[in-house]
Amino acid sequence: MAEIEKSRHGFDIKKLSFIGVIVSLGVAFGDIGTSPLYVMKAIVNARESDAIMPINEYIEGALSCIIWTLTLQTTLKYVIIALRADNKGEGGILALFSLVKNIKKRWLYIIAITGAAALVADGVITPSLTVISAVEGLIIYNPRMETVIVPITIGILIAIFVIQQFGTHFIGKYFGPVMTVWLVVLGTLGFSHLNENYEVLRAFNPYYAIKLIANSPSIIIILGAVFLCTTGAEALYSDLGHCGAKNIRVSWTFAKVMLVLNYLGQGAWLLANPNEKVFNPFFAIMPDWLLIPGVILATAAAIIASQSLISGSFTIFSEAMSLNMWPNQQIIYPSGIKGQMYIPKINWGLLIFCIIVVFYFGKSDGMEAAYGLSITLTMLMTTILLIFWLLKRRRNKLVIFVFAALYLTIEGGFFSANIMKFIDGGWITVVVGGFIAVCMYAWFNGRQIKTKFMKFVKLEDYIPIIKDMKLDETIPKYATNLAFLSRAKKSDEIESKIIYSIIRKQPKRADHYFILTIQNQEDPYTFKYYIEEIMPGTIFRINFLLGFKVDRRINDYFDQVLKSMMEQEMIPQRSSYPSLRSHDIPPDLKYVIIDNTYINDKLLTVKEKIILNIYNFVKYIGSDDFKAWGVSPHNVVVESTPLLDQEIQTGKIQQISFP
Repeated sequence: MAEIEKSRHGFDIKKLSFIGVIVSLGVAFGDIGTSPLYVMKAIVNARESDAIMPINEYIEGALSCIIWTLTLQTTLKYVIIALRADNKGEGGILALFSLVKNIKKRWLYIIAITGAAALVADGVITPSLTVISAVEGLIIYNPRMETVIVPITIGILIAIFVIQQFGTHFIGKYFGPVMTVWLVVLGTLGFSHLNENYEVLRAFNPYYAIKLIANSPSIIIILGAVFLCTTGAEALYSDLGHCGAKNIRVSWTFAKVMLVLNYLGQGAWLLANPNEKVFNPFFAIMPDWLLIPGVILATAAAIIASQSLISGSFTIFSEAMSLNMWPNQQIIYPSGIKGQMYIPKINWGLLIFCIIVVFYFGKSDGMEAAYGLSITLTMLMTTILLIFWLLKRRRNKLVIFVFAALYLTIEGGFFSANIMKFIDGGWITVVVGGFIAVCMYAWFNGRQIKTKFMKFVKLEDYIPIIKDMKLDETIPKYATNLAFLSRAKKSDEIESKIIYSIIRKQPKRADHYFILTIQNQEDPYTFKYYIEEIMPGTIFRINFLLGFKVDRRINDYFDQVLKSMMEQEMIPQRSSYPSLRSHDIPPDLKYVIIDNTYINDKLLTVKEKIILNIYNFVKYIGSDDFKAWGVSPHNVVVESTPLLDQEIQTGKIQQISFP
């Protein structure tokens, strides 16, 4: 799979390269790279509740908090530590969960679900906040344009989401250069204002951050604003598989310098103009001639940041499907490239949520609260999983304790700061992330409940019946090749519902029966299969070994398997019907998908009933199995079967004579 990665990006992600660094700037730093658009603005707004503190102490302390938050959170936790926790080159919270899921801590899946759901909520807030923050620069150019900010933002968001279905490969190659220019402009603008007040350089001393935290009566509100500077760190970790650790680390060194310079420049300008009422210090430090080009460049950077989060959301749901945390959905690759993933229902769902958020808030101020809360929650969940990963790797327990104490304290503080903004907009995160988390929880547990009631039987016990059926010409031939999907973990077992479908529901006589199974692999790009011949020349079990980054297009893979079996003369290459065989027509194939198994409510607890009700709702969000597997509906039969052998205590009905 390393070759696929290389062809997809044009460089080897395992090696440090100039192209790799440029691509990393466009892919991994779109989110954190646009944070100067709103961080200092949020900090200035937070001072309204802390006006008693001198402006120089406030700004220097806030800048110190920004610098050390970027250092401890982004640099140390993510760039140095988290990037080491890679699952065969892949990063992100679900990849991290795959590394620790075998630890005997079953509840860890709840941590993974919570973090993933919060990251999806971030995928709603990020496009909304970054785009509207960039467009709001027009207000400085012309205050009367305030009325068109929301319509322009909505138009840009619609364009971003509409273009997903066509693929972004043709514009994706410009992301790196555009973000490079953006970061250079950030650093240059900031550096050009440092001479207005060099006292801001004191911010490199953590003393000023500690002083602000200790003396400010409203530090909770201030920390909520400061935290926004590191919101893209989780996305950075998720993009490990796209860029490679070495390229991300080098590009972060450049990005961090540019970001810090910009923050210092904004701070110096604020200290030089303490009495000036400013809408956003980011645009205030721009010279008049650069304002319109700056708004355009900021909007381009916001689009790149949005694209990164949208693509990241697609990846999260794709991984969740493989981990049985989300129903199968149709995945499309518009550019024919694996990196260009598109999930229609997720795309339009995110767009609807984004439009609602923009209409509800109308400006960037309220969104900042929702933004901080979502990503803080994800970071907390990542920290917990990282602690267990370090334990699994048998690292020094003192080091693990220090890591846990440091980051649970830091992120716990930031979480407290952001939860205080629940009423001001943080509730949006709870609603969106909570909805996704409940759906994931219900799907994960609903599958286990159904599996608990699923009866598995020994396939060999039914071989004599199937052998006789194959020879019984009084039973109409159902198909030449007949395929079923099975989730049985033991190679000698099969679900009783499949046997019920073959023998009892409607006897299905076929020349060859194929039992298709998917065995999820921890290696994200495992792409293999092996064949077991259960009944010579008649029943075959095809076991697909697929990593969680490989989509489940079983139809395409099974077509390859059938072709290989024909070449090996395991099955005929031509139809079994003489009239068709004489014209070299290939044999027919039919899939039987058993869509549902009836479970009597009397067998369920109250909790199980609730979970299964939500499970059935979530099922409608997903695609039909044949669409998710890439199977054309013309050769698919969808059936429902009862759960057999349900022993339910009921009164025995009495037979009477005809009245």
